[in-house]
Amino acid sequence: MHISDGVLPAPVAVGAAVLCIALTAWSARKTSPDDLPKIAVVSSAFFVASLIHVPIGPTSVHLLIPGLVGILLGRSAFISIALGIVLQSLLFQFGGITAIGANACMMGIPALISGWVFRMVRGSSHFRLLLAGAAAGGLGVVLAVFFLAILLVSGGEDFLGVAKLAMYAHLPVLLIEAAVSAFTVSFLYRVKPDLLDISFSSASLR
Repeated sequence: MHISDGVLPAPVAVGAAVLCIALTAWSARKTSPDDLPKIAVVSSAFFVASLIHVPIGPTSVHLLIPGLVGILLGRSAFISIALGIVLQSLLFQFGGITAIGANACMMGIPALISGWVFRMVRGSSHFRLLLAGAAAGGLGVVLAVFFLAILLVSGGEDFLGVAKLAMYAHLPVLLIEAAVSAFTVSFLYRVKPDLLDISFSSASLR
């Protein structure tokens, strides 16, 4: 799910790039040096998950995992996804150079929101964490597809049909990622629960 060069109007592409730079700077400022190894591992997982594309008409689907990235990294999620998007664009031509900002925002903002939602509803029990993980994983896909649809529609009516197709095509991805996120949270709860304890309170957003 990457937007190519020439799809977005210039003002939208520039605005998204400015927002991407601002959010990346904020995410980097909120990132502790101790979290860098974990960010590297999660960024690698995001990078690899997006490499396998299944074409469906004029669009394609693949695992997105913004919800899981948000769960694991909290405020550092945006810089992780932005790094993955840049590498995908430069190394494999997934998405356009001029659309890097839009693609990063399309995935990074849902990751931040999903991570925040997870920490607001997770509770302390295993079952509660399981449900919160599934909800955050599914929410990440919903929000990413929603932002994709908005960005494509901004490119004109020619992309309206593609936006609708992308929304329907990602319904199976939503279910898969909800399950993957729930499984990952359950596994970490049993073997390394401290990975689920990144602070993401309202005070930390300032």
